[in-house]
Formats: sequence, C-alpha cells, structure tokens
Amino acid sequence: MKSYHNNLGAGLDGLVMKEHAVPTPGPRQVLIRVRACALNARELMILIQGAYPLPVKSDGIPVSDGAGEVVAVGEGVTRARVGDRVTASIFPYWIDGPYTRDVSAQLGGSLDGMLTEYALLPEEGIIQIPDHLSFEEAACLPCAGVTAWNALTGGRNLQAGDTVLTLGSGGVSLFALQFTRSAGCRVIATTSSERKAERLKQLGADAVINYRTTPDWEKTVRELTGGRGVDAVIEVGGPDTIVRSIRSTRVGGELALVGLSTENSPADVGIYRATTANLVTLRSIAVGSRAQFLAMNRAIAINQLRPIIDRVFPFEEARAAYRYYQEARALGKVIISQD
Repeated sequence: MKSYHNNLGAGLDGLVMKEHAVPTPGPRQVLIRVRACALNARELMILIQGAYPLPVKSDGIPVSDGAGEVVAVGEGVTRARVGDRVTASIFPYWIDGPYTRDVSAQLGGSLDGMLTEYALLPEEGIIQIPDHLSFEEAACLPCAGVTAWNALTGGRNLQAGDTVLTLGSGGVSLFALQFTRSAGCRVIATTSSERKAERLKQLGADAVINYRTTPDWEKTVRELTGGRGVDAVIEVGGPDTIVRSIRSTRVGGELALVGLSTENSPADVGIYRATTANLVTLRSIAVGSRAQFLAMNRAIAINQLRPIIDRVFPFEEARAAYRYYQEARALGKVIISQD
C-alpha cells in the first residue's frame, strides 16, 4: 500500500509518499480501503503554517476526512461488516457529550489520517455513509459538515424561522447554508465577489452581501432583519470579522466560533465591548461527536442533501490538490480520489 506522510510545518515538499505492508486489524479495529479524502484548513495549518492547537505525530499520515469501504474487521467488531461504505469520525473516541481532552486523539494529527490507500481505524469512529452519497461526497462530511451541524444545533439549537448569518464560501459555511435552508430558516451570507454571490444565491441564500463593496456589512445585515439582527452567526472569519458579526446579532443570539483565535489581538477589547453591549453568547466549536455526526447524517439522508465539491484530484496528485486548495479560493470541497 501507499500513503502520504508529513511533519508539522514541513511545507508542500514535505508531503512524501511511502510504501508499507497492508495492516491487519486487531481487536475492535476496522481496515478501510480509502476511496476519497477531502482537504480542510487544518491540513494547511499543519503542513504549511506549522501551527496547530492539538498534538501532531511525527511522520504521520495526514488528512482527517476520508471515506471508503470496509475490507477486513478484527475480533469483537460489531459496528461494521466487510463491504460497508463508511466515513471516519475525526475524533474517533468522542462518542457523545461535551468535548474533553481525554477524547482529543484526532485523525490526521495525533493519529494517522486518511491520505492513504488503506486506513486502520478503531470501530468506535466508523460512520455509515448515507446511501445516496458517493465516496467523494461522503469524504466532505467529517470536518466541515459536522462542524456546521454542531454550530447550528449544539448550542441554542436551530429553530424553523430563524435567520442565520454565514461568512464566506468555505466548507463549513456551505454546509451551514444547506442545513439552515433544509430546516426552514433564512440565510444571509457574505462573500468576496459577485460570481460567488450568484452561486450562493443558487444554493439557497436569501440575501448575499459583498463585503468588499460593502465593508460595513453588519449595517446591511441589520437592515435586512428590520433592525433586529440575526439569531445565529457561523463565525469563521476570525479577528477581522467577529466584532461586525456580533453587531449583526440580535440580543440573546449566538455566535458559533469556528477555528477562531484572538490571543494578543487588538480586536480583543472590541470583542469584549461588542459582546457585552449586545448580550450575545460566543460558543467555540471543536468539530463534533459521533452522536452529532449520526444526527447530521440522518438529516442529510432525509433531505437528500449533497455536499458541494469544487474539484477532484487523483491520489497521485495530492500535492497539487494541497496547492490548489491553498491558492484557488475554491467554492466547495477539494477532493483527492482513489476511484
């Protein structure tokens, strides 16, 4: 078998393919023939930026998101059978409840990930793929999909008739748009170009604001909600957007913070003032549990939702996929396929 390996901060040239013997599953382990992987911002943080909040093993197999079929199971496995189509939960030991450090072992970080021909996984982390999805579509779910689901349902919980603000056109924001619309809610989105704005409208956004031509977009959000503000924000922009997001939110509303760090940032004072002035709840998101993954999949199956894919690369061109993801500002997921 072949797999890619990397080290923290190694850069694109440090993404190296190696050959190994195909592993044999031990007790309660499952061997997956990986058919597709999806890239997320965490992959760039680990390989390019060399900064990640959780441990990253040396010479590990990267990429948290993947899907494939079960080809062998170890003794005592009850959650999967040979031939099953499955994805893997990023935190395979986070079954339910709040995130804690004792369930923080993570695929593509402290554990080997999915950019490989065969992945050996604990059965706890195996999730069945909705029947209508391809391997490429299913590979999009573990990070961006579950994060969006947690952001919308893990706190105040999404209610029909709510208005949700999504920022940009990254994977989490696109999933949030799809989930919000399927729940009977209104979506206001921000983006950086008219081309992307048109695509977001096609995907169901009720209103789209170009933040380049409308830099004070929080005022427009207020106007679009009759001065009330949105019920929830999927905040992915970081220190550059969070104060505007808070000012876009109604009293008692919630911001789900995805990958946000403002440590030693001059924005900190503004965040504090805006939060207290608007009585807004800030909730930090760490992807989600297996229980949330399963709930999301049920919603995806019932509504026949399909993830948005921008481009698919073959396994042999994984480095090119990373480069494209880093440079192209894709609208949709970037996939590495082995089919």
